[in-house]
Amino acid sequence: MKADCDLFIIGGGVNGCGIARDAAGRGLSVILAEKGDLGSATSSSSTKLFHGGLRYLEYFEFRLVRESLIERERLLRAMPHISWPLRFVIPHDPVAVTSQGTGPFPWQQGRRPAWMIRTGLFLYDNLGGRQLLPGTRTLDLSSSQEGKPLSDRFIRGFEYSDCWVEDSRLVVLNARDAAARSAEVMVRTIVRKAQRQGGLWEIEIEDAETGSCSIRHARALVNAGGPWVVEILESRLGLTTPSRVRLVRGSHIVIRRLYDHPKCYLLQGTDGRVVFTIPYESDFTLVGTTDTDHADPDITPECSPEESRYLLDIVNQNFRKEVGSDDIVWTYSGVRPLHDDGAGRASAVTRDYSLELDVEGGAPVLNVFGGKITTYRKLAEQALDRLAPFFPSLPGRWTADAPLPGGGFPVNGAEKLVADLIEDYAFLSDALARRLVRAYGTEARLVLGNAGRAEELGPDFGAGLTGSEVDWLVDQEFARSSEDILWRRSKLGLRLEQIDVAALESHIESRRSQTSRVGSS
Repeated sequence: MKADCDLFIIGGGVNGCGIARDAAGRGLSVILAEKGDLGSATSSSSTKLFHGGLRYLEYFEFRLVRESLIERERLLRAMPHISWPLRFVIPHDPVAVTSQGTGPFPWQQGRRPAWMIRTGLFLYDNLGGRQLLPGTRTLDLSSSQEGKPLSDRFIRGFEYSDCWVEDSRLVVLNARDAAARSAEVMVRTIVRKAQRQGGLWEIEIEDAETGSCSIRHARALVNAGGPWVVEILESRLGLTTPSRVRLVRGSHIVIRRLYDHPKCYLLQGTDGRVVFTIPYESDFTLVGTTDTDHADPDITPECSPEESRYLLDIVNQNFRKEVGSDDIVWTYSGVRPLHDDGAGRASAVTRDYSLELDVEGGAPVLNVFGGKITTYRKLAEQALDRLAPFFPSLPGRWTADAPLPGGGFPVNGAEKLVADLIEDYAFLSDALARRLVRAYGTEARLVLGNAGRAEELGPDFGAGLTGSEVDWLVDQEFARSSEDILWRRSKLGLRLEQIDVAALESHIESRRSQTSRVGSS
């Protein structure tokens, strides 16, 4: 029996695509199967941050925070088009409030005292060898721009750094880079079952769109199924494990822009939780997240009325401007598959990850439990380290200094890319040029091609989305539907009308049909 690949990966979230990229870059033949769209579950539903996890210091997870802080700047260098620095303001409430929190420490039962915030920020500044990002400073909220939107009870605040990341694009770019290194990336592909046969994994897959089935054979298997990791392990692979994931739903609301400046706020609730407000897509503010146990990964997560109310209440407790349900323009929720450590509260469950290798019966399978978006690259490295004994000639680590597609420019180089793009494509508006650079970086020129006029980019679907860009997303970024494009590879769904969406869907079908005919000829 001959292997079709060295490594077969189940799951096209950030961990699965990160492992595929790392493995393909080391010369392994790789197949990745994702049952839906890339990043369509947990990995597209985060708070969009590369961060060390300031709150994790309360639980003494110093190793995780240090690793995350180191990765934060490493990732920023690798993808300065889809990641950029942000400044976060923590308003300090001089009134210590305690309520119904159930954490083991006093500060998890209410708002943190100033000494604790300062101590945490000192550690945050210094644990990870910070080089690119500015450090912490104290703010006078009574006279600064940061204090103007806030309740007048806030006199003092603290400001620190973290980074934004376009989470869905992060997943897609890892998949693109894996494919460029000869990995086979299959979306809408369901793994029905897998079993060990003759020293290999025999894997039955089904095309979710056509229903056709086929068999693949692999020397090793990675189960990066996220919320479904245990179900895959037990039901599809026929194995057992004592490990469990705790499914925790994180919900977000997007409201009309709450304030004018570009900084974010970290708000403390009286229950010990924290909520972020982040400028979002120019005209909006992202507010999140919640931590609520979620019973079943097959139940689509949705932001409940209670969660929306909770987030609105946090905003109204801290800002002068009153917001209500009418100000919500969109909500989204994701299920985090956290490695179950027995914590009482969902918000206290570790964000660390665990890699479990099963070699009984010959061919290895590596199961991925937990993790967070900031540590995906490190997780992938460690996954390959665990699998290295089965591939004796496997080269060493390589991703630490390797940019993702479109990311080969300096961290502070986005403005120059925008200016150069407008100079060479004079028909572009400043807003569209910025969006294209933030999405595609140096590859924006490939999206635009040789167009000399806007009309040469094909149909205009609204908000600057053209046929040329859609064709790129279908041909190069595995997009199959309008939802893939409008809510994952971009957030243009916030701006398009339904008639535009219908026209877009028709164009995608036509492009896919055309590509299929060319591929089969």
